[in-house]
Amino acid sequence: MIGKKRKLGKVMSELKIGDTYTAVKKIEDKDLLLFLGLTNDANPLYIQHDYASQTGYKQPIIPSVMLYGMVSSIISMHLPGPGSHITQHEMIFPNPVLHDAEVTLTIEIIAIDKDNHKVALSVIGFDTNGEEVVNGKLYVSPPSNPNTLTASSLDNFF
Repeated sequence: MIGKKRKLGKVMSELKIGDTYTAVKKIEDKDLLLFLGLTNDANPLYIQHDYASQTGYKQPIIPSVMLYGMVSSIISMHLPGPGSHITQHEMIFPNPVLHDAEVTLTIEIIAIDKDNHKVALSVIGFDTNGEEVVNGKLYVSPPSNPNTLTASSLDNFF
């Protein structure tokens, strides 16, 4: 990848209140198994149909932290984009997401604090049945263009 120029996300001066990004993500079993393997999470509620059928959920569900990971990916890749860093988040997960679900996630810039180089974003997500599955607020430090003498050493990121 060295030599390939990559564009940073939107810097502070390019952001405005009301900017939004929406992504639709299908959560397949392979994605879930990769996530659970990476985190070493063997919660039977996430993978064992016989156990989950005896709970109030009636079937296995997706870990809420996996949904957070999808939100984090949207921020890192789209709004504000590459070079961004989440500094704080508050989220609720009012309804479970079932296996093989499709989730629509929308983030929106709701406040800009130029003095502290932070933006506040809201997030809301719905499953295919229109059930709300995530709702919250995140604080993000958008990317900055390096302006040091060594900035040219990072030339492949611009």
